[in-house]
Amino acid sequence: MIKYIAFLRGVNISGKNKVSMSLLKIAFEEIGFLEVKTYINSGNVIFKSEIIDTLELIKICEKIIEDKFDLKIPVTVISSNQLTNVLNNAPAWWNIDKQAVNYAIFLIEPITIEEVFNAVGEIKPEYEKIEYYDNVIFWTAPLKTFSKTRWSKIASSSINNNVTIRNSNTVTKLSMM
Repeated sequence: MIKYIAFLRGVNISGKNKVSMSLLKIAFEEIGFLEVKTYINSGNVIFKSEIIDTLELIKICEKIIEDKFDLKIPVTVISSNQLTNVLNNAPAWWNIDKQAVNYAIFLIEPITIEEVFNAVGEIKPEYEKIEYYDNVIFWTAPLKTFSKTRWSKIASSSINNNVTIRNSNTVTKLSMM
């Protein structure tokens, strides 16, 4: 059995794409996933499965959400070991300044790192730092100059539906669960 984390994109934001985490947990259990837990209301599901292929898991998770909630929600899945490895390779500056915004941006296949960088553009180095490892982009910006950053506009970019963003506290907590 492998432990995975499914990141649902864009659920329970401003009253849109409402997904009950308790019902989502039940739905994951009903199809045979084990030790299912959800974490906070933003669509993070931890579960165990014998399935090794993450693309297959993504399809299963997306079908669960469509069948049970009548929503087409993009999902990405990462094993807990892979998430630990990604966090162990995070840049030294990420998640150090508690007065900054520290995000982990997870790609939703089939988009690539290059496509994300091309769509959002170069950072403004005086306001933000960015680096990636595997399919996760680490981004940090001081809270006081957040609105001046280029990458704060990722939500209005053409690739918005191909990424899902979590703050460092959420990602760190999920890696420990």
